[in-house]
Amino acid sequence: MKEVYITKISKFLPNRPISNDEMEDKLGIINGKASKGRRIVLRNNQIKTRYYALDDNGNVTHNNAQLAKEAIIKLFDENFKFSDIELLSCGTSSPDQILPSHAAMVHGFLKCDNVEINSPSGACCSGMNALKFGYLSVKSGQSKNAIASGSERISSWMKGHIFENEIKHLQALEDNPILAFNKDFLRWMLSDGAGAFLLENQPNGDTPLRIEWMEGYSYAHELEACMYAGGDKLENGFLKPWSEYSTSDWSEKSLFAIKQDVKLLSANILKKGVDSLKRAINKHDLKPSEIDYYLPHISSHYFKDKLYQEMVDNDVEIPWENWFMNLSKVGNVGSASIFLMLEELAQSGKLKKGEKILLSVPESSRFSYAYALLTVC
Repeated sequence: MKEVYITKISKFLPNRPISNDEMEDKLGIINGKASKGRRIVLRNNQIKTRYYALDDNGNVTHNNAQLAKEAIIKLFDENFKFSDIELLSCGTSSPDQILPSHAAMVHGFLKCDNVEINSPSGACCSGMNALKFGYLSVKSGQSKNAIASGSERISSWMKGHIFENEIKHLQALEDNPILAFNKDFLRWMLSDGAGAFLLENQPNGDTPLRIEWMEGYSYAHELEACMYAGGDKLENGFLKPWSEYSTSDWSEKSLFAIKQDVKLLSANILKKGVDSLKRAINKHDLKPSEIDYYLPHISSHYFKDKLYQEMVDNDVEIPWENWFMNLSKVGNVGSASIFLMLEELAQSGKLKKGEKILLSVPESSRFSYAYALLTVC
């Protein structure tokens, strides 16, 4: 088995940072009324700025595959050229289309040589799954290098006009129709961007990071879907897919909008997260005190103190001073968030040889978790 190193990290955040007061202007209001939930959600998540692939007139500037491409091309220089790529592994929660695959579309925009591609599906863990596919390929000797990316273009999924037909349908049924909180909630949580890693079997670059191990866990056998799109959740918890609804239902129920079961999220995301964390570190005989930097992807600062307390209660406390986050500045960018966190940490100049970095990514769609331990070389 080969050693695997992250030798370059890049990011692409489209356009300019968007403040909280500008969000509704960008995404549009629904039924002529400002959202009642917006300020509550923003107060809890404590995100101050985020990025959208939209210009100041609301026009789309990049699709998802283009965002990934813009991050990936920053990995190339005189030492690593387009012709050197052996594997392209691209994760996302928000592909531009059902088919072709996301990685195929990214490859099309890159216009590099013939390469192997991989497109893990899912939500936030799709970026980590893209990383793991590249990691295993390089580690096994199947390839000498791999590019892994996480990217999201979610803004166009959350624009006000997406929900117009649903609101019109509700107006025929009730006097004061409003968008259900499970849909409105995520409009103020998610944003756009992309990040990418170059993986190589040699410690090239100024501060290479060796990947020691990666682990993943799913609790779908215990819990029903929590965050979903392209379907509707029935009262018994069954997720009925869009393909079993009439075309009129697609718009009247906003079936392709992203929805979140907030109660299910609060009851399980931290409990299962700490359970999976314990499994990962115990498997590798890692002590929390050995972790120099803990990079948790959390969707909202609302969960930060609660996550820490859950860790304390389960004897896996990682001290506050070892946590590194940038949620307030770049927002929740789903599968790209962990790439953006590590990029900022690597650029900070703080890293020292021998330090350990733990990447931690939860996925609320049906409660999956992914981890990676890195060593600064």
